[in-house]
Amino acid sequence: MPSVSGLLEQRELAARRRVEELREEADRVQAELVVAEQDWKEWLIARSRVDEVLAGR
Repeated sequence: MPSVSGLLEQRELAARRRVEELREEADRVQAELVVAEQDWKEWLIARSRVDEVLAGR
């Protein structure tokens, strides 16, 4: 039968691995968000430019 200390160590290791996995996922999502925000800003600028041209400015 495993010791209490050994069981706690196993749980700690599993929790640490989960945190590391979530941090990696958060980094990936953050990078995707930066790209998506830039794309959105470019579309806003494009629409603004078209509005200016159509308004005859």
